Amino acid sequence: MTKYTEPKYRTIHEAEAGELEILKEKVTGSLWKPAFHIHPEHGLLNDPNGLAYFNGAFHVFYQWFPFGAYHGMKHWAHVTSPNLVDWERLPTALAPTEDYESHGAYSGASMEVDGKLYLYYTGNIKYSAEDRSANQCLAIMEKDGQVRKYDHNPIIEGVPAGYTGHVRDPKVFHKGNMYYMLLGAQREDRTGAIIVYESKDALNWSFKGELRLDLDLPDSCYMLECPDYFDINGQDVLIVSPQGLEPKQHDYLNLYNVIYALGKLDIENLTFDVTSYQELDKGFDFYAPQSFEGSKKERLLFGWAGMAEVDYPTDREDWAHCMTLPRELDIVNGLLVQKPATELKQLRSESHSGSMTLDSGSTGLHSGFHSFELETTMESRGAEVFGLELFASETEGLVLAFDRSSQTVSLNRENFHASFDKENDLVRSAELNIGDSVKVQAFVDRSIAEIFINDGEVVFTTRVFPDNQSTGVKLFTDTELTCSYTIHQLKSTNSL
Repeated sequence: MTKYTEPKYRTIHEAEAGELEILKEKVTGSLWKPAFHIHPEHGLLNDPNGLAYFNGAFHVFYQWFPFGAYHGMKHWAHVTSPNLVDWERLPTALAPTEDYESHGAYSGASMEVDGKLYLYYTGNIKYSAEDRSANQCLAIMEKDGQVRKYDHNPIIEGVPAGYTGHVRDPKVFHKGNMYYMLLGAQREDRTGAIIVYESKDALNWSFKGELRLDLDLPDSCYMLECPDYFDINGQDVLIVSPQGLEPKQHDYLNLYNVIYALGKLDIENLTFDVTSYQELDKGFDFYAPQSFEGSKKERLLFGWAGMAEVDYPTDREDWAHCMTLPRELDIVNGLLVQKPATELKQLRSESHSGSMTLDSGSTGLHSGFHSFELETTMESRGAEVFGLELFASETEGLVLAFDRSSQTVSLNRENFHASFDKENDLVRSAELNIGDSVKVQAFVDRSIAEIFINDGEVVFTTRVFPDNQSTGVKLFTDTELTCSYTIHQLKSTNSL
């Protein structure tokens, strides 16, 4: 069958003379380029891929289209760090040059096998705008950092009977004496599923079946992307990115969303018995996260701080999106909590601490910096509505509001001059048990805020694109409120 052609399906090797240099220069001068978040040199970044701590270094690969801020031929870009803070950009790890990946090297994960890092990914194949297939492929990274594609790719050709060409995003793990691969899939009736392959050697794979997953997802859910499985202290966790969920009161308000489930995986019998599940991040811009084991055997996670089918203000500069900061995962009181990785403390330079009591209204805590970390505890003493404003100026501000009467926290990004092309509403919210005090830790980096509430019980990830002078931090309340805080100025330590 003839394969589909379109100008956006070209690789970095087909760039015209000087084209990439022009794109890179355009991004260099961007007001909104992050100081310490992983972001693309130019073009579009999306899903994190192949995350690993391997041979004494952290490796982050990510989906990358080099030529503009839109979804085209996906490559795997590659950055590495000794400490999760100082990142170095390496040559492109995967460019889709082979027939089995003719329309992109799509997302996947990694696993160390016999002292080498196996990089599993999906080779995307398109025959028309609507007709596609998928191959599962392998690349191998040696300890010297060299990446080569497996000679016998694809390791899984095509898709099993009963599923459409939307089968992708391999997650591979070892259990017992077998290797297993989870894949996001779409059934022929256009509903989402996770399917499973197994292998004795991590090279030769056979179809095992579909994972029975009791998540009570609606028939409108047409795809389950980016499955991720791990355990924390014997508790099994499954993270998945469903497409087609219907919005509920505080849940699933983005076009695409992420949920985690706690339960028990019986891989031999293809079941995951769910004890609880909920949305992972309550912000505007979070999708396709992937976890991995860190240098101390802790469970770390990166997510894509972006959202598909939304035009961002940086699109006109020919770049889009960034990664979240690395987060450490834990299970506390039956919840999967996310905290900033401890290594991020290395970013701190100058710090300023203080405390104040505010009777009502609002006041500035700090004039702020373009990139900073805020740690604060607010003791509400009966206040019904109180909170913080980040990226604050006379005309702009990102408003984090706690409402005691409804026991909710909300994030509002409507007050910015640089807007998005379309919004699914401008407010995100979450239920929260608001007691006598609330703890907030927020990282602000030019065009992204990551907000961790009560030690990661609720997390908001959001992109905003403020004016250059919008760097303030404000406190507001309707009744007496006491606030203690520390603001750390954060240094730019990467060369990205």
